[in-house]
Amino acid sequence: MNLPNALTMVRFVLIPVFLTLFFFGERFAAFGIWLLAGVTDILDGYLARKHNMVTSVGMMLDPLADKLMMLTVMLSLLWAGDLSIAAALAMLVRDAGMIAGAALMHFKGKRTVPANWMGKLTTVLYYIAILFIYFQWPQAHAILWGVILFSFVTTFMYLVLVVRVNRKSEA
Repeated sequence: MNLPNALTMVRFVLIPVFLTLFFFGERFAAFGIWLLAGVTDILDGYLARKHNMVTSVGMMLDPLADKLMMLTVMLSLLWAGDLSIAAALAMLVRDAGMIAGAALMHFKGKRTVPANWMGKLTTVLYYIAILFIYFQWPQAHAILWGVILFSFVTTFMYLVLVVRVNRKSEA
């Protein structure tokens, strides 16, 4: 296992740490864990690309770790009453669809593609929107809905790219 994949695995471990802190009322500390997960995401991607350590396992596990952490934060905020059910469902449908789609592609032996700049921008925008929700800042929900809409657009664009890549490899 290379360093970028190890950093991805750290994000999986941080999920129960976040949950424990959040549900014991340590929201600020939980927020710090969430930011740490974000830093490991940035770092593992940077290291993988810079040192040519991109692996098929990493391409599958990295977005899974990201989605699971985001879903964890989102469901925690929903439980706490800080996030609407509609927003949570929209995020859940999109992220669960991405996870299921990636797993299906993997098990069918189809190719997936690494995250592109649009996917990374979506992640950054989600972090910003959740930051606003987390600390209940003005216009937080409007910002979140804008990001949700953007995330569906980027998901569609990603699906088009995956279909193209797989058509080329079949030809």
